[in-house]
Amino acid sequence: MSNPKRKTEDVSAGSDTRSGVGGDADAPASDPREPTAAHEKTAGAAERGATLEPDGKAQGGRMVRVLDAVERAGNRLPAPVTIFFIFSVLVLVASWLAHRTGVTAEHPGTGETLTSVNLLSHQGIERMITEAVSNFTSFAPLGTVLVVMIGIGVAERSGLISTGLRQLMAWVPNSLVTATLVFAGIMSSMAADAGYVVLTPLGAVLFAGMGRHPIAGLAAAFAGVSAGYSANLFITALDPLLAGFTTEAAAMRDPEYVVHAASNWYFMIVSVPIMTIAGTLVTTKLVEPRLGDWSPADGEGAETPEKVTDRERKALWAAAGAFVFSLVLVAMLVVPENAVLRDEDGGLGPFYGNMVPILLVVFFLPGLAYGVVARTITNDKAVEKMTGDTMATMGTYIVLAFVAAQFVAYFSWSNLGLIMAVKGAELLEFIRLGGLPLILGFIFVSAVLNIFIGSASAKWGIMAPVFVPMLMQMGYSPELVQVAYRVGDSVTNIITPLLPYFPVIIAFAKRYDKSSGLGTLIAAMLPYSIAFAIAWTVLLIVWITVGIPLGPEAPLYYQADAVPGS
Repeated sequence: MSNPKRKTEDVSAGSDTRSGVGGDADAPASDPREPTAAHEKTAGAAERGATLEPDGKAQGGRMVRVLDAVERAGNRLPAPVTIFFIFSVLVLVASWLAHRTGVTAEHPGTGETLTSVNLLSHQGIERMITEAVSNFTSFAPLGTVLVVMIGIGVAERSGLISTGLRQLMAWVPNSLVTATLVFAGIMSSMAADAGYVVLTPLGAVLFAGMGRHPIAGLAAAFAGVSAGYSANLFITALDPLLAGFTTEAAAMRDPEYVVHAASNWYFMIVSVPIMTIAGTLVTTKLVEPRLGDWSPADGEGAETPEKVTDRERKALWAAAGAFVFSLVLVAMLVVPENAVLRDEDGGLGPFYGNMVPILLVVFFLPGLAYGVVARTITNDKAVEKMTGDTMATMGTYIVLAFVAAQFVAYFSWSNLGLIMAVKGAELLEFIRLGGLPLILGFIFVSAVLNIFIGSASAKWGIMAPVFVPMLMQMGYSPELVQVAYRVGDSVTNIITPLLPYFPVIIAFAKRYDKSSGLGTLIAAMLPYSIAFAIAWTVLLIVWITVGIPLGPEAPLYYQADAVPGS
């Protein structure tokens, strides 16, 4: 049976490519010679007891109806720029109201009294005006996205990505594409936040090139990158960051206790295949069938991709050589004992902190090598045009980033996020659950707070001084408390509009479905959030029940009686 695949060049052409959802009145009739993604989706829907409406979307299942309702409600909301503007106004009003009513909280670590700051005061208004530009220029996702997109733009517009994907589709069985994408997303946490701007658009391009719905590919990659952020086969920059906070919190109970960076390693290694399976099943069994058929808005039907030519194959080898060369350069900056990207103690902090320019080089050099050999790049002006055209497609995101940056700054200045986190921790402590129920409740509170406060370190800096000593007193190790926090902190990343990269993902989605909005993305990601939360929580319960160490020299339990004076 021929595979209804669309040319990846058409899909990866940045701002030139747009698509609608199948069934639109203006959409072209499908080619009767093609086998039919629609037939396959109908069969999948029938297996779930659902049917397909004329627009190609699955109908009939309770979960499908709920997600459709979420999508409709979310898409009735204003444009993302307007939403962030409204949120900003609400924060201003809430800061005034909280200040007038005297809302405060005590920081559990420092004992400092956290007071709500009235942003509608004379000083608050002055700060909003004078720091508006710096809020925008210091907005972390802005520089990350734009810098990486320079390298990706050359790799994409030279033809490297489209040709590489065609070759990948010829090598990788279709049955493994989704799992590979989710796995790659999970592992991308080694490159900090780069997965958001690298893998999510590539996931959409890959699925579109296979004749599958690109939003499903984007969702699968986004789920792996964001909801699976804590899982990895290797130690990432997040591990030492959280371990430092945990050690400080544990010192309140045991001054000699040290939590090292690999304290959750075993658990996170096992989490990788579990999350990969969960993400794959959600994509193939729910998200993709629900999205239905996808038809390019330009009116062209799905086509079998052209075979890779001899020149393109040579160009791919040239790109592979450039990629290896770039890795050698990075290794020279990292591996030697006194390497440039090592700190004074030999740690890899500078390497992790400079991952964005490294990724720029890793994409740029192979793209340049491919373009020269494939003759899509003939001079420096061609490279300049490629990078310029890529930046032109990011105009909407830049505007959105300006408004989102103001909201994030206002929320931080008001102290409302910190106060909410402390109050949530106090509530969980007040309920006085014991043992495993307390750990599960802690996961739930972490997940809810993550919707409002995206920074893992900021939340843990507040929650660790409360829960680490409390659970140590009950006999649970600081390493266990930390791993429970990481589970809750990850699974709701993909459903909070406050995630700094959420506007980026919406912008990518609009390339393939102009009607995509906040509701579309949340409805697509909610099943992943639920599935990851259930799978990860069950894994942790089994782990505790069996009694497996969380990492090297990282026990599950703490001997409280061993503490002097306890």
